[in-house]
Amino acid sequence: MKVTADTNVLVRAVVRDDERQARAAAKALREAEIIAVSLPSLCEFVWVLRRVYDFGAPEIAAAIETLINTANVAVNRAATESGLSILKAGGDFADGLIAYEGTWLGGETFVSFDKKAIALLAKQGQPTKLLA
Repeated sequence: MKVTADTNVLVRAVVRDDERQARAAAKALREAEIIAVSLPSLCEFVWVLRRVYDFGAPEIAAAIETLINTANVAVNRAATESGLSILKAGGDFADGLIAYEGTWLGGETFVSFDKKAIALLAKQGQPTKLLA
């Protein structure tokens, strides 16, 4: 079966805080021919691990890297790596995804009121503009 994994399935597989659901999630993921992981699901995954389970950026990055390096996982790898690069630099995973997808859609300059996002993206060579 080819599946699209909801965020809660990914979280249960990583956190294992509900043993019954963790077993069901692991079985579904292990038996899937393809596991499609959407970008919104990855953003939710990061948010839940950080806010609900108090994971730090290194643990979140490791969980995402393990996921995307699994043979049967289909993900927008370039966008995910963009998010990971910002997460590892101390920023928000979603900002990296937003910047990547914006460029992919034809945007040339990332604009935001978020000083930290602007600084991290600019440091990585992304054209940015801080709005006042």
